[in-house]
Amino acid sequence: MRILTVVGARPQFVKAAAVSRILRREHREILVHTGQHYDHGLSQVFFDELEMAPPDYNLKVGSGSHGHQTGQMLVRIEDVLLQERPDAVLVYGDTNSTLAAALAAAKLHIPVAHVEAGLRSFNPAMPEEINRRLTDHLSQILFAPTAAATAQLGREGIAAGVHQVGDVMYDILQANLERSRACSRLRAALGLEAGRYVLATIHRAENTDDPERLRAILEAFSAIDLPVLWPMHPRTRARIGQFGLEPLLAAAPQLRVVEPVGYLDMLALEAQARLILTDSGGVQKEAYLLAVPCLTVRGETEWIETVSSGWNRLVAAEPAAIALAVTGCTRPAEHPAHYGDGNAARRIVEVLERHFAVAVPA
Repeated sequence: MRILTVVGARPQFVKAAAVSRILRREHREILVHTGQHYDHGLSQVFFDELEMAPPDYNLKVGSGSHGHQTGQMLVRIEDVLLQERPDAVLVYGDTNSTLAAALAAAKLHIPVAHVEAGLRSFNPAMPEEINRRLTDHLSQILFAPTAAATAQLGREGIAAGVHQVGDVMYDILQANLERSRACSRLRAALGLEAGRYVLATIHRAENTDDPERLRAILEAFSAIDLPVLWPMHPRTRARIGQFGLEPLLAAAPQLRVVEPVGYLDMLALEAQARLILTDSGGVQKEAYLLAVPCLTVRGETEWIETVSSGWNRLVAAEPAAIALAVTGCTRPAEHPAHYGDGNAARRIVEVLERHFAVAVPA
C-alpha cells in the first residue's frame, strides 16, 4: 500500500506523527511537506522531537495570500502525484495544505482520506471552515474523531466511507506526556510554579489582524493576576509591531513572551498550567485531554465537546470578558472520554488496509 501524506503546518506534523510511524513500519509512505510553516520553531523542531522521518518532498511554498499559497501548492503537489502515483492521499485538518492536496488528488482520480473529518465551526469567515468543508466533500475515506463529527457528516449527506476512529492527537499525547515531563526545563527556567501560571497562544487572523481586537487581548492579558506565559507566533509578533502595540507588552511585568516552543515543551507547559487562554483548535483539545481548564478567544469552536462538558469556555476579545472568565474558571467534576482511547492511528491504518484490500503483515 502506497500512501502519500501531505502536511504543511505545525498541528499537522503532530497529527501525522502517530499514523506515519505505523505506515512506515508496515507499508510505503511518501511524506510531502508543503512548506506552509517553515520557521524552525513551527516546523523542523516537530519532526525532530516526534522522531518523524524527514519529508520525501519539501515543496517550500512559504507564506502568501490564500489564493497564491493554495495555487502554488496545487501545482507542486500535482507534480508529485503524477510522479508517485499513490494508492491514496492522506490529509489532516483544515489548512491550505489540506485543501490543495485534496483538490490535486481528486482531479487525478486518486482517493482522498481525510483525518479530522466532520468538524465544523459554522463560521464561513474562517478560511479553515472553507478548507475542511470542501475537503470532506472531496474525500472518499473520512476519519471522524468524534460522534458529533460523524453526525455532522451525515447531516451534509456524507455517509459512505465515514469511520469514527477517535483522535490521533490523543495517541501522540499519550505517547509523549511522560517524555515531555522528563525533558522539558522551560517552566523551571522561567521561574514559573506548576499550577500558578496562565499559558496563552493567539495566532488567528480574526484576533491578530484587527488592531483594536489585538489591543484588547493584550490589555486583558496584562490585567491577569497570575503570570502569563505566551509563546508568540511570528504572525502575532509582526502585527504587534505593525500596530505599535509593543508598549503594552513592556508595561506588563507578569507577561512572559517567548519564541514558539516545540511539542514536548508545549505539552509540559499545558499540563502544568492553571489555565490555558488560546484561539488554537489544537491547544483547546490538548487542554481538554490534559484536564486543564481552557478559555477560547473566539465566538465559536469546532471542538464542541470541550464546551458542552464545561472544560472550555468561549470568551469575547474584551478585557472585561476575559478577566471575568479567568476569575470564574473552575475544574468541572466530570471529564468524559470524547476523543477515543488513544488507538486512532492504528484504526486509520486498518481502514486503509481494508479499503485497498491489503494483506495485513503477520
